Amino acid sequence: MARILVVDDEKVIREGAAKVIMTCMPNAEIVQCEGPTEALETVEAKTFDVAFLDIEMPGMTGVELAKKIKKISPDTNIIFSTAYPQFAGEAFAIHASGYVTKPLTVEKVSQELDNLRRPIDDEDRGLRVQAFGNFEVFYDGKPLRFKYTKTKEMLAYLIDRNCAVVDIGEIKSTLWDDDEDRSSYIKQLRKDLMDTLKEVGAQDAVVVMRGGIGVIPSKVKCDFFDYLAGEPKGINSYHGEYMQQYSWAEVTHGSLEMRGNE
Repeated sequence: MARILVVDDEKVIREGAAKVIMTCMPNAEIVQCEGPTEALETVEAKTFDVAFLDIEMPGMTGVELAKKIKKISPDTNIIFSTAYPQFAGEAFAIHASGYVTKPLTVEKVSQELDNLRRPIDDEDRGLRVQAFGNFEVFYDGKPLRFKYTKTKEMLAYLIDRNCAVVDIGEIKSTLWDDDEDRSSYIKQLRKDLMDTLKEVGAQDAVVVMRGGIGVIPSKVKCDFFDYLAGEPKGINSYHGEYMQQYSWAEVTHGSLEMRGNE
């Protein structure tokens, strides 16, 4: 799903632009900001495919804002919108993707979206898990950082179990080879997992039930899942390595090797 930012200090114009963009791209996530400060904070938190920027804004021009956005997110397409065509030269000097004059229309916006400098690629959008090689977790292409190392390992085991709801006792016996009571610690790990996912809006990727926890496959992009589904991108991603940092993953690794030799 494409993510588009609209920045304009005039509410009516901003909301009108968002409606036009939504008509052109019904499935896009559109975020509105009324000024440069809010826009920069938003871009720091999320990656955007396209940013529609008003050029004339108080405090900071759209061109100045574009330069700052590019430092944070170089791949974001910048499209300027303005009632003053004389700014076109300055706008394109920073390699903007497009330039539209107000009022925005479906025809104008569609033409710009169809000719982006960097075409929209949804592959890195949302929650993505890498199981082949070392296990890693990303959101919008950026690594997710958990409070506890074991939180990441717990998520890896949930992925390894192919999205079945896993019993807490099974998690304990897999992640720790001892007889200590880990119930309290596992609760902390579960909270850490959900809090971290909630920060990026991906908490719906995990289901928590009494005595168990699991991953919802439709909410996660994963090379391991793609491989099991027989998808070429998953098969091509496997090079004989699977969750290398976890010894318990050797069982699944062995089954992948056998499957590959069939």
